Amino acid sequence: MNLKAGLAVMGALLVAACAETPTKTPVVTGPHPVPPVTRPEPAKTPLPYLPSPVPEDRRLSNLPGWGQSDAFIALEALRSTCVYKKGRQYVQVCADMAKQEFNSPVEIMAFLNARLQVEPIEGTGLMTGYYVPDYEARHEPDAEFSEPVRMKPADLLVVPGSQLTPASSAAKVAARKVGDLYMPYFTRAEIEQMPPNFGAGPAYYMRPEDYFYMQLQGSGFLDLPDGSRVYAAYAADNGWPFVGIAKVMTERGILEKNQTSGDNIHAWLAAHRGPEAAEIMNANPRYGFFSIQPETTDAVGASGLALPAGSAIAVDPSQNDLGDLFWIDANAGTLKDAFPEYRRLVSALDTGGAIKGKIRADLYVGHGQRAGSEAGRIKHQLKMWRIVPYVPAS
Repeated sequence: MNLKAGLAVMGALLVAACAETPTKTPVVTGPHPVPPVTRPEPAKTPLPYLPSPVPEDRRLSNLPGWGQSDAFIALEALRSTCVYKKGRQYVQVCADMAKQEFNSPVEIMAFLNARLQVEPIEGTGLMTGYYVPDYEARHEPDAEFSEPVRMKPADLLVVPGSQLTPASSAAKVAARKVGDLYMPYFTRAEIEQMPPNFGAGPAYYMRPEDYFYMQLQGSGFLDLPDGSRVYAAYAADNGWPFVGIAKVMTERGILEKNQTSGDNIHAWLAAHRGPEAAEIMNANPRYGFFSIQPETTDAVGASGLALPAGSAIAVDPSQNDLGDLFWIDANAGTLKDAFPEYRRLVSALDTGGAIKGKIRADLYVGHGQRAGSEAGRIKHQLKMWRIVPYVPAS
């Protein structure tokens, strides 16, 4: 899985034949002259997929940034889609890909350009980034590691929105039963006042700001003092809408608008750990619960598949199908210290509570501190194209 997150977009390699400059063969005197060495011309790599049969206006080669994009990220995205979309509309292109042995980025891009086509999605939206963090944890609480990692509560139910009091237009909502009524589940501030819920397993405690960020990311690796490590996977949430605290902090004058990177917000929460930071975090009523799993090297998305860093996105499943391919063109605008643009082929392998809308994506960039720094600087204007198999007219 783990492609390096945050790779600079590499240029497509050009295949060219290199002509050698002839050199003079030295004259050898005597009865046995040495014949000149003849060198065979290098074999040329065939490009069997050009020209593309796809109509000009639907070719991937017309997408912004196609010629400079990373062919291997694109191939990884298609491979993930093929694993998830077994027997669906990608079945033939996946079967064709499995027969190929790609020897260069040019061959990869040529194959994709000949077998896939573009479906435009009108409008612009937002792309953010996420990662799986590595966090320190303890089995016993102290002044620094005071936040319990809570498991899914037994009283948290998922019911049709029409059964909620008051009724919701959502198809499914998180709720709790009070008498004969289904009521909205508790908010973050209310849950924080409850006793810890560790389920049947051991207790885990984290720094409050780390736990808040793990809830935003949806999962994390927990490193214990004895050198052991476990994986905290998303299990459920309380159903309340997500509220970004960056906006709260700028409205209160705590941070400037162009200073609300993930690193800056995390640093402020750590420096103000206690009631002051808790008040800011409680401005986001959404609360995530986890299940503890043995150590794993791969982050797993809602698709049930390992997430390849750099080529997987989370989408709104009510607007876009899991497993589909997309081309993203994301521009940083004026966001300080951000990577200026992301242009690449990606596979929709995950979902997220804050990911709502047709033109909305959350790019998975890997795990660890470096990936976290990159993810915290992604707040890009986004254009998207759906990428589907090309089917010749019969």
